[in-house]
Amino acid sequence: MQIFGIAGWKNSGKTTLVAALVREFGARGLRVSTIKHAHHAFDLDLPGKDSFLHREAGAQEVLISSHGRWALLHELRGAGEPPLADLLQRMSRVDLVLIEGFKDAAHPKLEVRRKASAGQKLTDTDPYIVAIATDGVMAEEGRPVFALDDVLAIADFIQQHCGLDSAE
Repeated sequence: MQIFGIAGWKNSGKTTLVAALVREFGARGLRVSTIKHAHHAFDLDLPGKDSFLHREAGAQEVLISSHGRWALLHELRGAGEPPLADLLQRMSRVDLVLIEGFKDAAHPKLEVRRKASAGQKLTDTDPYIVAIATDGVMAEEGRPVFALDDVLAIADFIQQHCGLDSAE
């Protein structure tokens, strides 16, 4: 299972790019999953629902299943956030996992950089940035640079970097 990251500062366009890449890789016949890192508390469950009540009562994990999907909610209950490698082990095998965020993790990444945040470059501190996608004109020594909206070229790069053949 190959992994490739999409990293950048808040509101740089990471989620939009990841969604476009998932669609493109799917059209190429590749099976893709995603991991999204959140820097804030979040909840996928709604107060008053049975599964919410199970978690609120103290269940360590609650698995919700229906004919259309299933989800596993795991409560950390004060434990630290698991490392990316542990999260990846919990996922079903696919061709590619796109990882949004996890800026400090040691995996190949594409940095999404906006003109508006020109002074904040992840490449200054992250040796795992192998390419950049931007909405501006720039040169970056030693790394390919793509237009942020050139999803086909970015997908081609990621596919080649990860050694993935299209399933078409």
